[in-house]
Amino acid sequence: MCLAVPAKVLEIDGQDARVILQGVELDARLDFVEGISVGDWILLHAGYAIQVLTEEEAQETLDLWEEFVGGEE
Repeated sequence: MCLAVPAKVLEIDGQDARVILQGVELDARLDFVEGISVGDWILLHAGYAIQVLTEEEAQETLDLWEEFVGGEE
């Protein structure tokens, strides 16, 4: 199963970006989505941005993920 997760863009250098996901900084590529800016939320899949999200969409997805993971205990 593959997942795409919300991440916040911290830095951009050409098509390379630094994002933060649940407190972890990762590298990401921006080849597939145009118009991404620092501070935007993206949907990250396999190291690539595949969609820009609103902050509300990102938070809703993160809340659902927490609910799912928390339900495993």
